Amino acid sequence: MKMYDTKLLDSSEESIMLAARLLKDGEVVGFPTETVYGLGANAFDGSAVKKIFQAKGRPGDNPLIVHISGFEQLDGLVTEIPALAVKCAKAFWPGPLTMIMPKSDKIPDTTSGGLDTVGIRMPSDKTAGRLISACGFPLAAPSANLSGSPSPTTAQHVFKDMNGRIPAIIDGGFCGVGVESTVISFEGTDGIRLLRPGFVSPEDLREITENVIIDKGVTESLGADAKVRSPGMKYKHYAPKAEITIIDGDLEKFRNYAIKNGNTDTALMIFEKSDAEGIDFPALCCGKTDEEQARNLFDVLRELDNIGVKQAFARCPSKSGVGLAVYNRLLRAAAFRVIKL
Repeated sequence: MKMYDTKLLDSSEESIMLAARLLKDGEVVGFPTETVYGLGANAFDGSAVKKIFQAKGRPGDNPLIVHISGFEQLDGLVTEIPALAVKCAKAFWPGPLTMIMPKSDKIPDTTSGGLDTVGIRMPSDKTAGRLISACGFPLAAPSANLSGSPSPTTAQHVFKDMNGRIPAIIDGGFCGVGVESTVISFEGTDGIRLLRPGFVSPEDLREITENVIIDKGVTESLGADAKVRSPGMKYKHYAPKAEITIIDGDLEKFRNYAIKNGNTDTALMIFEKSDAEGIDFPALCCGKTDEEQARNLFDVLRELDNIGVKQAFARCPSKSGVGLAVYNRLLRAAAFRVIKL
């Protein structure tokens, strides 16, 4: 793999144009979105997209999401736009929602992971929109981290993982949402299947149609041979080096389990400081609300590596609303290790 002198750019117009030139030349660039940082390449250029997989060490059957800056760009990307997709776009675009639709021949198999469908989203982040518009083509972009590690919510996270692997990263500050986009597909004329939860919650989607199905892959491990339509469904994701275990029980049971099973190489992932009262292990706070936990989760997972512990016990988040997205990411970071008390 080619080695680069990776540049950390600001979000000025000059930097946007420099990044756009790199992308037009078939290179890969890290850029901010409202969810997490993306690793972008020309979605129509199979050779450029392959560089994303090389930089990340990502399995080739894991599909990429295509990012656009205007609804009109859907024309030519997909062969069909369901009526429900139009309703969802009006409600949630630009924003953290990815919709899976039948792809056109313009989308190479490299981008779609060999599927006949493609996930499309329109980020609300202004820098992302400016970059896509400056390119004049959509960007295929997964999260800008090494495959399997926690997703990046700052340019510094991206630089740590991608230094030497890509030519440039645009610094757009901290990502406000903090977890990847909600991914949905459509079933029949009135059905939505939730493939990956995110900031657009099942409750939000039920404002569009009552027929919202939560795919079993959201909370269950899928087999190695499973064919998946969304990123983040199949492989172990978001994981630090420490072994994470989710403790599904009330606060008293969580504390008792941590005291009984922890040691000097243990850290806690908690909601607020008082959760760790009377416990000597390092404790990292994810936040009281679902939204705070989503915003802080990946930063906390990366901090586990910084402090060098070997295991972490995590309080179980809510399994509804935005909390379902946090739970989904924690399940994969923990390789589905859950202790129910």
